[in-house]
Amino acid sequence: MLGQQEDDLLVETSPLPPVPIQEISEDRAITQTVLPSTPKSPVKISKPEIRTSLRALTFESVFATVFYSMIGGALLTNFLLELGAGPVEIGLLASIPQLVNLLQPLGAYLVDRSPSFHWYSMFIFVPSRLLWVILLPAIWLLTSSDISFDITGHQVLLLTLGIILVTNIIEALGRAPFLGWTAVLVPQRLRGRYFGFRNSLVSLTNLIGVPLLGLAVSKWPYGTLQGYGVVLVLGVVFGLSSLVSQFWLTDVNPQLLKVAGSETSQAQSGGIDLSFLKDANFLKFVFYIAIWCFAVNVSAPFFNLYMLDNLEIDISVVTIYNGIATGANMLLLLLWGKLADRIGNRPLLVFVGVLVGVTPLLWLGTGADSISLWVWFPLLHVLTGGTWAAIDLCTNNLMMAVAPLGNQSKYFAITGAVAGVSGAIGITCGSFLATQAGAGGLLGLFVLSGVLRLFALLPLLFVQEERSVPLDKLWQVLFPVRQQKVLIESKE
Repeated sequence: MLGQQEDDLLVETSPLPPVPIQEISEDRAITQTVLPSTPKSPVKISKPEIRTSLRALTFESVFATVFYSMIGGALLTNFLLELGAGPVEIGLLASIPQLVNLLQPLGAYLVDRSPSFHWYSMFIFVPSRLLWVILLPAIWLLTSSDISFDITGHQVLLLTLGIILVTNIIEALGRAPFLGWTAVLVPQRLRGRYFGFRNSLVSLTNLIGVPLLGLAVSKWPYGTLQGYGVVLVLGVVFGLSSLVSQFWLTDVNPQLLKVAGSETSQAQSGGIDLSFLKDANFLKFVFYIAIWCFAVNVSAPFFNLYMLDNLEIDISVVTIYNGIATGANMLLLLLWGKLADRIGNRPLLVFVGVLVGVTPLLWLGTGADSISLWVWFPLLHVLTGGTWAAIDLCTNNLMMAVAPLGNQSKYFAITGAVAGVSGAIGITCGSFLATQAGAGGLLGLFVLSGVLRLFALLPLLFVQEERSVPLDKLWQVLFPVRQQKVLIESKE
């Protein structure tokens, strides 16, 4: 099934045709800004190599998803709450991965001096995932009644935050290079459909795996702390398995891409490439990312905290909610991917972004009553999962579209650094406001985040994307049959 789906993606060897704008209206021309064509890649990858790489990249993502679901999300949040964490510690949990993204430009600098994307990735991700093994003996000492070793939950909490800090510092050096490697391996004409397909499998993994893991932690006979330690062992195994899958990815020499990039950008100052400062379209995109990440992260880390702490909902139920969200994510990803290939990523981001902006406001009417538990929370997670499927997919694809060939790792790193800083600031502000009596608590954060998310969409209106449908013509492209019928009736 997996191989057949990816083979189908590669059947079409010619680029996808642009949206037939002339069919929208034959009476008047539609002006659309066309960006310079992306230069042809100097890296030659055969179709069999692309097919094998896409298949391996899909398996890599599925295995990595299991690992990251155990060291993040509701499972880790519940683990820290059991150790005595409060809003400040939960804020640190979410802000550390964001803040260390400042190191992403350093990762882009290092990979440009490496002869291999593959071995650079191994050097980064193997130690970062093995470091989680350090937490296992600490959990065992804390939960074992047979050993009189003086260790407290607070000490394990600090150790966990320390591991999160160190591993994220290491991984920050590899995020932009890995995304740059992926951008080379996935042909541009297939990105919407392939990433939609791949992310749907990732969502299916979350849909099945996370609730089962949450149930295992909740029902573990020796307590949830020890239960988390058991599933963490499984997570490390999956994390290393994802790295094994990378051996089937076609390796690429970053030096070749660096040579291609030097042909299209020559602005250098003191040995530091500042050519991105002259790329107005990229700067508009980065400005949008900065405001958007701040707005989202003001509230993002605190939805699980609200359910687990404020409403005291069991971890197994919360993971079921998260599973519902990933199920909606999985079902809609293929639709979003095909639609993004048809109309472009920017129009989809604007349309779905409005729904994402409204979502936090819908949490205001929730509580611990039966209607909220069995109706309202599941519906909210369906909405969240379905809309964020489009946001994640189209944001990555739009970033690949605005980044010039040869400088992709650098542009991805700059975007990640800006997103990390703004996201960390948003989390910090959210953590501070959550502890203030007059700020309305977590529900007040949800209102603030909703308003800021809607405001953050304004810069996106000015970002240009090649082969993107103008926003004022979006409805006509989505429903051409209806539009033609109206035109015919008007002529009659």
